[in-house]
Amino acid sequence: MTELLVRLRDRDWRLSAQRRAVAEVFVGEHVHLTPEQVHDLAQERLPEISRATVYNTLNELVAMGELRLVEVAEGPKRYDPNVTEAHDHLVCEGCQAIRDVPRTAPPPTITEDVRGGFLVTDTEVTYRGLCHACVSRHRA
Repeated sequence: MTELLVRLRDRDWRLSAQRRAVAEVFVGEHVHLTPEQVHDLAQERLPEISRATVYNTLNELVAMGELRLVEVAEGPKRYDPNVTEAHDHLVCEGCQAIRDVPRTAPPPTITEDVRGGFLVTDTEVTYRGLCHACVSRHRA
């Protein structure tokens, strides 16, 4: 059983066949998937799984802190299974690829006068640019 599935079982999350099919999509290679990609991959495991079930399960996993929602300026939301390591993201503005960037220093802070009474609970840094493949296409 994978680390994610063990955590879900330990939390007494009911692992129906549909929920398990969605959770298993995030086992193995670390990628930032769109809801449509999750649905396609879950459907390979369970052909009758609906889009609504996939979306509901993704929302539950985000609410539980087992997936991280990553929103980029262009394109659909993505889901990040890396919730155990502090990291930021590098987004390609050409192909929308997303990579994790290990956080090697404390995240930036803002002063009280800028916060205006907000209680900051988390910081996300997104680096934007072009991946190697998009740079090569741009130069050609």
